[in-house]
Formats: sequence, C-alpha cells, structure tokens
Amino acid sequence: MLNLSKQSVSKRVNEQFELHSLNTLHTPRSAVVLKRWLMAIVVILLMVLFLPWQQNVTGKGDISAFTPKDRPQNIQNIISGRIEKWMVKEGDLVQQGDTILVISETKDDYFDPNLPARLQDQLTAKKAGLDSYQAKIVALEQQIAALEQNQKFSLQKAKNKVKQGVLKVTSDSTDVIAEQVQFNIAQTRYDRGEDQYKNGGLVSLSEFESRKLKLQETRAKLVSTQNKLAISRQELTNAQIELNSIGAEYAEKIAKAQSDKSSALSSLAAGQYEISQLSNKITNVDIRRNQYYIKAPQEGYVVRALKAGIGETIKEGESICTLQPFAPEMAVELYVKAMDVPLITEGREVRLQFEGWPSLVFSGWPSTSVGTFGGVVKVIDRIDNAKGEYRLLVIPKIHKGEQDWPKQLRMGSGVVGWVMLDDVPVWYEIWRQLNAFPPTLKQEPEGALNHKKAK
Repeated sequence: MLNLSKQSVSKRVNEQFELHSLNTLHTPRSAVVLKRWLMAIVVILLMVLFLPWQQNVTGKGDISAFTPKDRPQNIQNIISGRIEKWMVKEGDLVQQGDTILVISETKDDYFDPNLPARLQDQLTAKKAGLDSYQAKIVALEQQIAALEQNQKFSLQKAKNKVKQGVLKVTSDSTDVIAEQVQFNIAQTRYDRGEDQYKNGGLVSLSEFESRKLKLQETRAKLVSTQNKLAISRQELTNAQIELNSIGAEYAEKIAKAQSDKSSALSSLAAGQYEISQLSNKITNVDIRRNQYYIKAPQEGYVVRALKAGIGETIKEGESICTLQPFAPEMAVELYVKAMDVPLITEGREVRLQFEGWPSLVFSGWPSTSVGTFGGVVKVIDRIDNAKGEYRLLVIPKIHKGEQDWPKQLRMGSGVVGWVMLDDVPVWYEIWRQLNAFPPTLKQEPEGALNHKKAK
C-alpha cells in the first residue's frame, strides 16, 4: 500500500486477513525522532543566522605597563669598577635608595684614599696665592694713582716754571730795550761832545772824557742785560723741555705699573681658573665616591642579576640587574594588522583572554564569554613594528559589574584580545568571512573625522 490517498485501508485489511508483513511496513519511531531533531536544528540554525553578531578585530600581545616608569628596567652603573659585594638577591623587594651593589675603584687616578684632603690642600694653597695677587693688584693700583697724582703736581710745577721763565724773559727784554735807549743817548752825547771838543772847544776835555766814560758804562750795561736776556731765554727753553719730559717720564712709569697690574690680573685669572678646576675635581671625586654604591631608582623587585661573581669588573653604563617596579599600572600591548587599524579608535572596548587563565570565548557574543576581561583602547601607535603590525595599549575597563584584572598577572604574559566593533547579523558575518571582506562600520571613526576637520 502506497498510502497515496487520505483514506487508509491498512487497518481494515489487517483485521480481516491478519497479514504479518503488512504490520512491518510502518515508519520507525527513531526516524521520526531524527526528523524532528533535524527540523529543530534547522529552525534553530535559521534563527541563529538572524541573531546579532558583534564584529571584532583580533590581536595578540603581552602584558606590559601603561607608563614607561612602570616597565622593567635595567639598572646601570655610572662609573667603571670592580664588584665588591651584592646587597640583594634575585626576587628581593627593594625600596627607593636601597643599595643593590657595592663596587670599588679601578682607575689609578682615584686610588689615593686621601685624595679629597690633598685636593683640598691644593685648593687652600691656590686661594692663598690668589690673595697675594689681589694684594699686589691693590698695591699697583695705589702706585698708579700716586704716579698720576705726582704727574699732575709735576706738570703744574713745570708749567709754573715756564710761566716764570716767560715773565723773566719779558722783564729782561724790557731791560735790554731800556739799556739800548740809554746806550743810544750816551752814544749821541759822546759823538756831539767829540765834535764840539775837536772843532770849537765848546766842550772841555774833562766833559768829553766824562761822556766817553758814560758811553762805556751804558755799553757794559747793555751787554749785561743782553746776556741776562739770553740766559732767561735759555732757562725758558729748559723749562719747556722739562715740561714735555715730565709727561713722557710719568707715562712710562704709569705704563709699567699698568703692565705689572695686567700681569697680576692675568695670574689672578689663571689662579681662579685653577681653583675652579680644583673645586670641580673635588666635587667630581665626592660624587664619584658616592657612585660606589649602586642604589635602586624606585621601589620594585630585583628580577635578574646580569653580573655575577665578586671581583668581576664592569664598564661604565653596563647593565647590572633588571628591576621590576612595584605595583605597576597594568596595560596590554596588543598587536593588530595594518588593515584593521583604521577601524579602531581610542576608547573602543576590548575583551582580553590571558594566558593561564581558563576561559570560554565567543568573540561575537562577549556577554556569553566566560573568563575574559574588559579593556579600553588608550593608545594607537603611529608607526608599525618590523612585522607590519600596529601596537595598541589597552588599559583595564572600569565599569560597574566589570571584573578586575587578576592580581596574579605578570609582565610579559601572553594575551589574546578582541577589539569590539559594531553589531551585524550572523549570516552577514559568515558571508563576510567566506569572502574575506574586512569588518564594516556604520560611520567613519571619530578620530578620522576630527583629523579631517583639523585640516
């Protein structure tokens, strides 16, 4: 029976003829159950295809610190030296300023244990030398002032002498003129008397001889006053020469004193330079000796010693040990592909799965995921790394009901993260994945919009 009509005769035939083979020709129950299950699965799958799916960008990375000061750092020594004593061991918690390592000197310039005291003695001696130079400079300044004062007095004296000489020459010139007049009168009387004596006898011989004697007296006085005038003129010339020589003489003395003063100033400057060098060296020695104790720059854990045994020498700027700062501000360095970077903006939510932390993840349904932790994109690097990936810095998401990151997390632990984007139907996401299309956004990211507005 093919059961092509709605009227079934199988029951009537079975009651009339009791055919055993006919009883075996019904649909098995297991097939019915399977059919129902398949139909239910198909319906569920169809319903799932229309459920919302949150697109995301996957990235991998590790745990780091948000601020550079909280990241592991290598402690380096400033000076070269020889390891004398380790004050800590790996795993110890040190406070800021605690001594980690003690080293000794390796440069022979600093071997002398009394070097600071000896340098201080040199400094004291140099300062004493400077005092003598300063005293010499003061003495030379006083000498120059005295020479300038003496020059002023000497010049005034010489000028007065020149004035006196001028007045004397004037007086003597007047005397010469007066004597010349007397001589001319005497000469005229003599000539007249000689003529009268010889031609008429109007003048007696005694009168004539008296006039002759007067002429000789006036001639003698004239010559005397002329000689006196010549002497006065010579004295005036000598006074003028002396006036000129005083300026040159005192200029030479003052120039010599100023030269000595300049030499003393030069020596004083050289001494001050040497004092500055000694003071600098003393300070450097004190600072260098403080560098024998390598101290912790901040509170943290000594993770690894990079130098080992006692007696080992270390160079300047060489790493000694690694320090992990205490209670760092945790962050995740997440690396994503370059094609996904334009879709990500600061403030995007991130779901994180930490290595060693049990979890069950449905990336498109973050609310159903178990063992993941929330984060927020805080920084997006402007340049890529050697692999062409861009780094994201993700910080914990502070939100009511959001679970805090585990305290057991350590620096460098691996992380898988999903940067959450917009919601799309499941069928669209499957279609996108099959066609290898990138995720889509409803609108351009705010960061790109702000960048365009700035332009």
